[in-house]
Amino acid sequence: MNSAKVIIIGAGPVGTFVAYCLAEYGIETILLESETSCETDMRASTFHPSTLKYLDNLNLANELIDKGLKAPIFQYRIRATDEILEFNLEELSDVLDFPFRLQCEQYKFARMLADKLDNHKYSSVMFNRELISFSDAGNKVKLKVDHKGIGEDYECDYLIGADGANSIVRRNLGIEFGGFTYKEKFFTLSTEKPLENYFTDLSYVNYVSDPDEWFVMLKAPSAWRILVPVDEKLDDDLIRSDDYVRNIFKRALNSDDRIETIHRTIYRVHQRVVDTMRSGRVILAGDSAHLNNPLGGFGMNGGLHDAWNLAKQLDEIINHNKNEELLDLYDRQRRTVMNEFIQKQTIRNKKMIEETGDDKYSSEWNRMRNIHQSDTERRQYMFRQTMAQSLLREAEIS
Repeated sequence: MNSAKVIIIGAGPVGTFVAYCLAEYGIETILLESETSCETDMRASTFHPSTLKYLDNLNLANELIDKGLKAPIFQYRIRATDEILEFNLEELSDVLDFPFRLQCEQYKFARMLADKLDNHKYSSVMFNRELISFSDAGNKVKLKVDHKGIGEDYECDYLIGADGANSIVRRNLGIEFGGFTYKEKFFTLSTEKPLENYFTDLSYVNYVSDPDEWFVMLKAPSAWRILVPVDEKLDDDLIRSDDYVRNIFKRALNSDDRIETIHRTIYRVHQRVVDTMRSGRVILAGDSAHLNNPLGGFGMNGGLHDAWNLAKQLDEIINHNKNEELLDLYDRQRRTVMNEFIQKQTIRNKKMIEETGDDKYSSEWNRMRNIHQSDTERRQYMFRQTMAQSLLREAEIS
């Protein structure tokens, strides 16, 4: 029987981070992952200032910063007119320890932590372990796990499901995952071509508005990434075809240059939040509990904030004999932030990127122009976009 105080399912950014936080609290953890290693997932690449502050508390920030690109500036652009609204987080250097977004592929973060966990006194990482079933016996959680066709038994005081959007943990609990799925598909392309040469004063983070063909351009250390919406009725093989990809770049860059890609990924995007993040001794974190569109980079960061909060509550319960009601506090705090800020803001971001940018009074672009012109409102807006405001809101919830 393999046992630990806490077992975490899923070795993505959230799973590895909560495991590392718990290990640093001196809590014995086992991290189980069904794949052979941490996945090379290119979707998430933004670490917000509030997240970097958490990492700094564990002496992790500088190591990750060395792997990424500092991006203090993010831009909103109108495709048809080339209008640009630029926001510079360095304006908040008086209130932020890290006045920039860090652009770094999420797999680098997960692998960095997995390596540390592998050598940590209080943790172990086990790959090729697929969760088959579990049961909450009241004082223990018992797990059945498959390892290359061989059954293994595990036992823990608390089980954390950080196993993503298709979470086995969530499904086995029967927890409702209310919300909706966007009708269009999202298509991400990665290229080593220097796309900054096709634009004037391009930043590392850019949101380009257009009612028909909006796109997002993000720079990570290994490549530029461009995200575009595509018709849900189109066949995936057609979307990935060279001709289709060539036309995407032709329209986005206004150039016939041939752009080679190193990744082509199609995925569906959801706006969903569970109706509870806790069931007895089993707790959800990250994408297993909430999903949102990628406009703003809040998804992975929200999951990392889950991990920090949850590890803190488990430290109080396990090491300081505090009441398990702290897990209900975790649920209230994190779901409130998800519903009040992240869900609403990502939906609003998508509304803005789908606009023409004309002068309609009700347009998101007009609202953003007014924010940009006001020093006070611009600072407040950027503070919210760093997710720092959401953490202040979290702390208010008792």
